[in-house]
Amino acid sequence: MTTIKNDLFLRALRGETVSRPPVWMMRQAGRYLPEFMAIREKYDFFTRCQTPELAAEITVQPIRRYGMDAAILFSDILVVPQAMNIPFEMKPGVGPFLQNPIRTAEQVEKTPVPDVHETLGYVMDAIKLTKQMLEDEIPLIGFAGSPWTVFCYCVQGQGSKSFDRAKEFCFTQPEAAHMLLQKITDTTISYLKAKVEAGVNAVQIFDSWGGMLSPVDFREFSWRYMEQIINALHDQVPVIAFAKGCWFALEEMANSNVSALGVDWTISPKLAREFTGGKVTLQGNMDPSRLLSPPKTIKKMVRDMIGEFGKDKYVVNLGHGILPNIPVDHARAFIEAVKEYEA
Repeated sequence: MTTIKNDLFLRALRGETVSRPPVWMMRQAGRYLPEFMAIREKYDFFTRCQTPELAAEITVQPIRRYGMDAAILFSDILVVPQAMNIPFEMKPGVGPFLQNPIRTAEQVEKTPVPDVHETLGYVMDAIKLTKQMLEDEIPLIGFAGSPWTVFCYCVQGQGSKSFDRAKEFCFTQPEAAHMLLQKITDTTISYLKAKVEAGVNAVQIFDSWGGMLSPVDFREFSWRYMEQIINALHDQVPVIAFAKGCWFALEEMANSNVSALGVDWTISPKLAREFTGGKVTLQGNMDPSRLLSPPKTIKKMVRDMIGEFGKDKYVVNLGHGILPNIPVDHARAFIEAVKEYEA
């Protein structure tokens, strides 16, 4: 393994004492950056994901501009179902769209667990290219959607405020639902292992829709599958689990093999530390909309946030992805506040 020059992020994930916490932003490679918009005008969404040169360029854009402590590979959680023969497209004004959502046991049975090297080789190529461009200055994060979140899109067919069709499938056809969740899990494990082989230094599992479920259903339809992924990977690489809206599960999640847990802005740092018993590194948790505040306010809020979480076992981040309408100077204020931090 080559040595990463700035390994602050990896040290924080290991729980080591640091001079300041590391900082990166979910969705930092993307839609709020003018240089990203220039690429977006020429290439459609999945072309950007599937072209290693474009994905690598988009990944390093925010690093050039702001110098975060970690890069996250530009990709999408829906490349996994695409590899499983579930042909998602990105529809203007709609977002992710699937013409024939999965609604029957027969459809689930026909869904393959693919060879990820054949179907998702372009992601591995993007990782290798990105690693060359980063020149071991900072770590690279690979990611995947949680099986539940991917399942939500596969059954609903598009984004939703309630994912009622996805829940209906779980509650009326639980056997078929669990079969699909397991197939997504198996594919995701192979996918993330291939990413580690290709060179990522940490992985994050995004459960964007875990908060749609009750605590009991979260355990059955989301966490048990996330935990399989964590257990399959934790010996090879640090694993961050981020389940939005799932503060109720933090205690249980902290008792797993995760290196870190992402938290959103619906819980205070104090409570997040209490629930997790100081066992794991925490990541988060500023409301992304708060980056619309004046830069001076952003800087104060970041300092306060570090004060509340404590500088160790902590990764400064947002509580979800950065919004498209954030001014670049406001994103800079967020990053600078962390770099200027002195305990």
